[in-house]
Amino acid sequence: MKTEPKAAQPHGFTRRAFVRTASGLALAPLLPFEALGQVNGFSTRRPDRTVDLQITEAVVTIDGKERKVPTVGGSLPGTPLRFTEGEDVEIRVTNALDETSSLHWHGLLVPFDQDGVPGFSFDGIPAGETFTYRFSVRQSGTYWYHSHSGGQEQQGIYAPLIIDPAPPHGSGHEHHGGNQDKGYDREHVILLSDWTSEHPMTVLRNLKGSGARYNYGKRTLSGLIGGLFSKPGTTIRDREMWGRMRMDPTDIADVTGATYTYLLNGKSADDNWVGTFSPGERVRLRIINASAMTIFNFRIPGLP
Repeated sequence: MKTEPKAAQPHGFTRRAFVRTASGLALAPLLPFEALGQVNGFSTRRPDRTVDLQITEAVVTIDGKERKVPTVGGSLPGTPLRFTEGEDVEIRVTNALDETSSLHWHGLLVPFDQDGVPGFSFDGIPAGETFTYRFSVRQSGTYWYHSHSGGQEQQGIYAPLIIDPAPPHGSGHEHHGGNQDKGYDREHVILLSDWTSEHPMTVLRNLKGSGARYNYGKRTLSGLIGGLFSKPGTTIRDREMWGRMRMDPTDIADVTGATYTYLLNGKSADDNWVGTFSPGERVRLRIINASAMTIFNFRIPGLP
């Protein structure tokens, strides 16, 4: 029996290219009119705001020690960005590292090819090159942006991103980068993060070897014996359940303070970040969890 030969795959057509093309076709009906021109190119509309960012190494001080880390803008956290809802923005990002990098706009509604996640519709920003992001700001609120390449987010490439609500039409304050009807006297951005002197790939390798590598709050033999005397049936069933899940019952996060230093605006507790205010002022705090792993319990003494 004769069989027809399989059609040759077009040169350069890969699974990734198929996903990229199919995603563009699927998402096109969901995008606003002004974004459609950006799917396979850039909008011809002139941007309201143009920003230049550089991804580069910088020396920062954490727990009293100077450390060289990758950053955006040379600081930890990186350069804060502030836009106004309704603006068309252009962000030119130059990668001064010796490896590929990227920036992802966490939580923003943008065309898929401007999202900044390598391996989907974007190959990353090669060392020494510049990539230009262009999109319309379609929302307001408190966000952040960070690298999506090689664990660089864990190392230090992250920063706040604040979007003020669009001013009332005809108020004369359009695209001025600030909310004209503030209900507060002062504002502070509180960016929480976790940092480790270990390379992120080392942390990942350790976790693959043992998911409990950084969990020091383990059960003990004496606890098992005590449980068998007080509640034998419950103790055995509980142990079996956690054993089937391959988890410790004290495993709240895979990575803990065994390797992490917890930072507030790039400073540890010993470095003591300070936010000033005057008595009687109404203060607005924008709190961002920019950590790679940690869930923070944030409290202010004396306030509910």
